[in-house]
Amino acid sequence: MYAIVEIKGKQYKVAENDKIDVDKLDTEKGKITFDTVLLLAKDSKDVQIGNPYVSGAKVEVEIIEQKQGEKIHVYKMKPKKRYEKRIGHRTQLTTLEIKKIGGASKASSKGANEESEAKKEKSTEEKTA
Repeated sequence: MYAIVEIKGKQYKVAENDKIDVDKLDTEKGKITFDTVLLLAKDSKDVQIGNPYVSGAKVEVEIIEQKQGEKIHVYKMKPKKRYEKRIGHRTQLTTLEIKKIGGASKASSKGANEESEAKKEKSTEEKTA
């Protein structure tokens, strides 16, 4: 089972017990839940795609640590002009561990679709009568 989750405007493919690094979240250590699930797949045949999000789907994560990423070196130079500049940057990251992926089953969403189709049929019958 895996899911595609939107966290701070970026999309991540996650599975249970995965550890991922995301842009820094403003919360301390603890458990949080994301409901911005774009895709939920239990196996290759049972896939739910959201419009834009899958309704009822949640991903529970635990914040492990706040850290800095590796240093990125930037070097600028203009040949024959005696211009050199070196700068660096370290991104602030949060490490998350995926605890649980869950959501509404497809059977319940099918039932809702069938009910709405039945209502549409009744309304069209009433209009023709």
